[in-house]
Amino acid sequence: MNIIIATTPSISGYRVAETKGHVFGLVVRSRGLAGNFTAGLRSLVGGEIHEYTSLLEDTRRQAIDRMVQNATVMGANAVLSMRFDSSEIGSTMSEIVAYGTAVVLVPDAAAQPAVE
Repeated sequence: MNIIIATTPSISGYRVAETKGHVFGLVVRSRGLAGNFTAGLRSLVGGEIHEYTSLLEDTRRQAIDRMVQNATVMGANAVLSMRFDSSEIGSTMSEIVAYGTAVVLVPDAAAQPAVE
């Protein structure tokens, strides 16, 4: 089942038939000692730290996957008003949360163009 994910509170052409509730996916990650060392060296010269960018991209994808799994269990076919939140735990761990409102969307006949 494909879940529609949107940062907006509505989707054009659909209406919310049922609100299932708050849904989230949580991931806590730590970069290994070697990765932290390499990233620390890169930070001395400035610019993008690719090790952390890759880690955070993967972590966000995993958080979205977990959120989608939770929405599916709730019987939703969409997550609206999706957001990310992040925080540091200690000096070596990052927490990423993807969250939103799990809903059931149905096509909105009023939004569909009339067939002639």
